[in-house]
Amino acid sequence: MQRQHRSPLFPILYFIGLNLIVLSLSRLGLALWQAERITAVNGWTTLFLQGIRIDIVSICYLFGTPALLTILLWHNNTLGKIWFVILRLWLTACSVFILFMEVATPAFIETYDFRPNRLFIEYLLYPKEVFTMLANGHLTAVLLSLISVVVATVIYWRLAKRVTQNITEISWKWRPLLALLVIALSILGARSSFAHRGINPAMVAFSGDPLVNSLVLNSGYSVLYAVQQLKDEEKSSEQYGKMTEAEMLAIVKKSRNRPESDYISADIPTLTRNPASYQGKRRNIVIILQESLGAQFIGTLGGKPLSPNFDRLANEGWLFENIYATGTRSVRGIEAITAGFTPTPARSTVKLTKSQTGFFTIAELLRRQGYQTSFLYGGEKHFDNMASYFYGNGFETIIDEKAYKQSKFKGTWGMSDEDLFDKAHETFNTLAKTDKPFFSLVFTSSNHDPFEFPDGKIALYDKEKQTRNNAAKYADYALGYFFDLAKQSDYWQDTLFLVVADHDSRVNGADLVPIYNFHIPALILGEGIEPKRDNRLVSQIDMPPTLLSLAGVSSDYPMIGFDLTQNVNPNRAFMQYDQTQAMLKGQDVIILQPNTEPKGYQYDFVSKQFQPKAQSAEMKKEALAHALLGSYLYKNQLYKLPQASDVKK
Repeated sequence: MQRQHRSPLFPILYFIGLNLIVLSLSRLGLALWQAERITAVNGWTTLFLQGIRIDIVSICYLFGTPALLTILLWHNNTLGKIWFVILRLWLTACSVFILFMEVATPAFIETYDFRPNRLFIEYLLYPKEVFTMLANGHLTAVLLSLISVVVATVIYWRLAKRVTQNITEISWKWRPLLALLVIALSILGARSSFAHRGINPAMVAFSGDPLVNSLVLNSGYSVLYAVQQLKDEEKSSEQYGKMTEAEMLAIVKKSRNRPESDYISADIPTLTRNPASYQGKRRNIVIILQESLGAQFIGTLGGKPLSPNFDRLANEGWLFENIYATGTRSVRGIEAITAGFTPTPARSTVKLTKSQTGFFTIAELLRRQGYQTSFLYGGEKHFDNMASYFYGNGFETIIDEKAYKQSKFKGTWGMSDEDLFDKAHETFNTLAKTDKPFFSLVFTSSNHDPFEFPDGKIALYDKEKQTRNNAAKYADYALGYFFDLAKQSDYWQDTLFLVVADHDSRVNGADLVPIYNFHIPALILGEGIEPKRDNRLVSQIDMPPTLLSLAGVSSDYPMIGFDLTQNVNPNRAFMQYDQTQAMLKGQDVIILQPNTEPKGYQYDFVSKQFQPKAQSAEMKKEALAHALLGSYLYKNQLYKLPQASDVKK
């Protein structure tokens, strides 16, 4: 029987069809899983129509080039044979990548309520911690992904061999025409638009539910788009809109309710002079940054009954009842709490190149004022680039897991919170014996997936041990353990403590920005701190100016947060959620999304629901100015402490 001869484009068209089927079936499975949320936004038709559009875009990017090269390079000779081996590898690798990303998607959505995105890439930089976490907490998903990759590689490799056989050589007179046709179709398919700007995720977003919008994409596209966006981080906020530098700074300054005369530098636009409200002996400052401890886990803030120790301590200190995190990652919380920096859609400045040295932190400010500065952590200091950022910006000493000679318990992310607090107590006792004040950031980790902690410490809230609720309850137990030690110490009477979360444990929901999941606890404790509950709407970026003022540290700095010891009411918070940013003022909300006009809403704190509401052009400009500020200051390296020549006399 005579064998059927095939066009040189047959292998590529075959794999294009195969991958479109895989992507469509994956989207269908995910959609059925999340059917309630898709139905809530009446999104079934749009989801699949726009989803196919995005899949075609992805296919054109991945397979357009090999299609063109096949037309140009295929000959019935050695060169042609070499090319078809390369093509076979190309078809297999791209198809395995597509399948792997889809298989990995459900576990990622369970944790982050999105398809894989930039977080997926960032975690790949820390294989030891991440793979240990996955093995301990998500073993089934890991095994399924690995098995799928191995099986898919074998199947796709064999299929690629089969479809690259019996190929007919194209006449030279047709090659230029076919090449031009492939180029035209690939470009049109990849752009998916005749407009000036090609397609992007904002163009296919259609609902107020971020998860539903992400389901329109496929996970390979989502991750590769995030990679492409990394190169534009310096101007990342410009996707929200543009504004002149002068207008942006004028709006930001106006929102702070400070006269122009307060700005003391011609070179550092947000630099102000800030006298401390407390004028006594300068206090030590300790920030306890609690991993993933959202307000939903704090009983005294209306959350679950998991925090008896925090609730008890809240009666002894200054409790902020209405404070909101700037983001959903630890590095975003670090950026806000140690530098008072506003969030941007780029990665946190903890990871960015231009902020690894010469970038403002309160550690650098305090170091210049004679403080001993340190960072204490139970895990490895290199994770999330913390060591580079801290060493380069004022932290003289870092204590990580290598410094622990003995431990009560060691999990995926390092030593338990009890071990960390033992080390902190030991360190502070030593520092207190010197004649210099100290500043320390203590970062906990037990309340992190896979939620490992020692047995016998708490009465479990959930029957299964390794859950968010149980880990949060253990974190509270360890916090109480530390303050029992601290109150008996020599350093207690001279030290100011801030207990604050970096972010909530799991941020999800059907809103463009789930504000409920940005609500966190913050509590200031120490000798002489008057117990009170403060219901002003504030942000994490307001904590460092407030701490400096309470500690008796008068200083010049570029932070735009408010000193809450003063008679001020910020009544605003900024929240970054993936590529979306919200400004909350009272109950009014402005939502900024890439390449989209700002949207106005009203937020009901009781029902935790959004309702569309027309907001003023002035408020929209205020939200945009604050969204642009961080990128502007970072790009131009203007977020720093002054030299003598930088300050107006």
